[in-house]
Amino acid sequence: MTAEKTVVLPVSPDEAFALITEPDRLRRWKTVSARVDLRAGGDYRWTVVPGHVAAGSFREIVPGRRVVFGWGWEGSADLAPDASTVTVTLEPVDGGTLVRLVHEGLSAEQEASHLEGWTHFFERLARVATGADPGPDPWAAVPTELGKLSCADATLAVCQRVLRGLTDADLEKPTPCHDLSVRGLVDHLVDSLTALAALAAGTVEVPAGGSPESRVAAAAQQALEAWSRRGLAGTVGVGDDATPADLAADVFSLELLTHAWDLAEATGQKVAVSDPVTQYVLQLADQVSSVRGGAWFAAAGQAGPDAHALERLRAYSGRTAA
Repeated sequence: MTAEKTVVLPVSPDEAFALITEPDRLRRWKTVSARVDLRAGGDYRWTVVPGHVAAGSFREIVPGRRVVFGWGWEGSADLAPDASTVTVTLEPVDGGTLVRLVHEGLSAEQEASHLEGWTHFFERLARVATGADPGPDPWAAVPTELGKLSCADATLAVCQRVLRGLTDADLEKPTPCHDLSVRGLVDHLVDSLTALAALAAGTVEVPAGGSPESRVAAAAQQALEAWSRRGLAGTVGVGDDATPADLAADVFSLELLTHAWDLAEATGQKVAVSDPVTQYVLQLADQVSSVRGGAWFAAAGQAGPDAHALERLRAYSGRTAA
């Protein structure tokens, strides 16, 4: 079976090609995170929504005209990475570029679900191509299976939206976090993600000169990939101590969501996060309460009995609203 979808974008073929291939563009409309080796034989790995990773290899690349890649899902027995084929062609037309996607090699059930997915994401792509913000992806708001690593994906999506809203004028503004400026807090977040990757025997390479969002996105994807390979069993070394790996993994969501709040508070933004994710992160905070007052949190504050879950997390982590 084959799923097909078309859309006319009000941009040039080269710009349309960038929107469907470049990680910084893909995060605007389709993915939580994206790693791309854009060459024939190169691979890609896209966290499309929290807990669901599409992966495969590129088979043909013609910049501005055509891209062909294998498609499948990590952990899927029915549609593994590279098990199907996606062909995207770009054709100049009046008013922009006709983008045609053909997804081959699907069962009838897979064709229906993937057509629903491509329709959802092409609607977001069309808005991005006009220069509009498509808003938070509702499909990324609550993972279908809310676990420690899928929650990290969800909070990464939340944090990236705040990072995307930063301007150069924001970088020296103070934040509620340990006397750090916005610039310093972004550096701290990259360092924290690098340290988390190291706990899972991973390394992080962050391109120099990137935007705050692209730096955090690169560090987070590499760290989460390391933890996906390692898993949550056993212990990891934190300083001189052996810490349960699943407890160390809790820090992903705590760092990403609390620092998203810090950055939003510093720059006059709002944090768009679902209640289920915030409640889950509060549960994770309880699990690491034995280390509160050390490297992660200041002394806990108080929140009223009717406070929103994000306000309770803010108080728990010792943050003070402006």
